[in-house]
Amino acid sequence: MYQFSNHRLHILTTCLVILAFTLAISANAIDPPAEAPTGFDGGTNGLVDQATHDADRLTFEERDTVEKGLGPVYNAQSCAECHQTPVTGSGSQVSELRAGHKSSSGAFVDAPGGSLINDRAIDASLQERVPGTETIRTFRMSLNTLGDGYVEAIDSNTLAAIANAQPNQSGGRIAGTFIQVPVLEAPGNNRGGRFGWKNQNSSLVSFAADAYLNEQGITNSLLNNENTSMGNSVAAFDHVSEPEDEEDDVTAFARFMRASKAPPRDAALAATAASQSGEQLFSQIGCNICHVTRIVTAPAGTVINGGAFTVPAALGNKVIHPYSDFLLHNVGTGDGIVQNGGQGTANKVRTPPLWGLRTRDRLLHDGSALTRNDAILRHGGEASGVINNYNGLSLTQKNNLITFLNSL
Repeated sequence: MYQFSNHRLHILTTCLVILAFTLAISANAIDPPAEAPTGFDGGTNGLVDQATHDADRLTFEERDTVEKGLGPVYNAQSCAECHQTPVTGSGSQVSELRAGHKSSSGAFVDAPGGSLINDRAIDASLQERVPGTETIRTFRMSLNTLGDGYVEAIDSNTLAAIANAQPNQSGGRIAGTFIQVPVLEAPGNNRGGRFGWKNQNSSLVSFAADAYLNEQGITNSLLNNENTSMGNSVAAFDHVSEPEDEEDDVTAFARFMRASKAPPRDAALAATAASQSGEQLFSQIGCNICHVTRIVTAPAGTVINGGAFTVPAALGNKVIHPYSDFLLHNVGTGDGIVQNGGQGTANKVRTPPLWGLRTRDRLLHDGSALTRNDAILRHGGEASGVINNYNGLSLTQKNNLITFLNSL
C-alpha cells in the first residue's frame, strides 16, 4: 500500500483547507438574492434603526418657513406635502407645472428662469405664470419615493442591459433610452439616470437637493443659488444667507428614502384567480418589456454614485418588483420638455414604476388619465404593438389584467 510522507500529507491537508475555504467563498458569492421588505407601515428596511428612520421621517415632514429660507418662489412647504398617499414617502395627487417653447430650429427652450413654473411665492409680486410665448405646457405628477433606496442600488449596467434586450423582445418596436446624468455630490461624475419623469437624477442625494431647491426654494450645499421669478432676481425678498439648509436636511431626506420599504401588494387581491390570470396576461401581451417585473440590486459593497455611496447589506443583492425598467420611452404621451437627456428625449418619459399603483387615482405623467383602461389605451409609439395585443383580449381578460394592476 502506498504511504503518504508527512510532507505530502501536510500539502494535501493544506490543499483541502484552501479548497474548503474557496468553496465557502464561492457559495457565499452566489447566495440567492433576498426579497426586499415591503410595507406601508413606516418601518425601516434595516438600513438604519427605527429611531433614526422616525427622526428622518419627521425631517421629511417638517414644514419650512420664510425664516428658514422658504421660497421666495416654491411649490410646497415640506417633502410630505407631495409624498403622502397613503404614508409619508408615497406619491400623491399633487402636480407641478412646467413650460417652454420651441426655437426656430425646433429645439426645446425653457421658459424664462427654467421650465419649472412655481405655484407659490412669499410675495405676490413674485408669482410665476406661464407666458403666452411658452406654448409647451404640462403637469408632472408627484412620484412615490418608497423603496427608492433599492432603485438607487440597481447597477447602471443592469439598466443598460434591459435597454439592449428590448428590441429583440419586441420585434424592434421597443428600445428604451438609457442616459447618464451628473451626480451632484460627486462633481465630475455621471451615472445612469433613474429618478424623475425625465430620469434627471441618478442618486437620492441629488434628487433630494434638486427637490429642496426647486420645490421648496431651500438652497443647500449642492445647489446654492436661488431660483428666479420668471428670470427676474428675487434677491430683494431673500433674507436668509446661502446655503439655507444649515442642518443638512438633504442628507436626512436621502437617508429616509434609502431606508424605506418598497410598496407592498394587496395580498388578498393578488391571491385571487382573476389577479393571477391578469398577471400572466400582463407578461403574455408584452407589458413586462418596459414594466419589468423583477430586478436584482447590486451586491453589497458595490461603490456607486461616483464613489459617494457604497451599497449596504440592507440594499444589496435584493429582489425588487418595481414594474419599471427605469428607462425613457416615447409611448405617445410625451410632454415636449427637455431636462438632462438632450433634445432627443423631449417626447420621452421614464417608465413609471407600477408598485403602489393601487394608491393612485390620477395616471400618466400629467395625471390626465383617471382609469386604468384609459391609461393603457393612451399608450402609443413604442408601445403600439403591446396595445394591439391588449385590444385583442376579451373583456374578461382585460378586467383580469386590470384586477392585477389594482393589486400592485
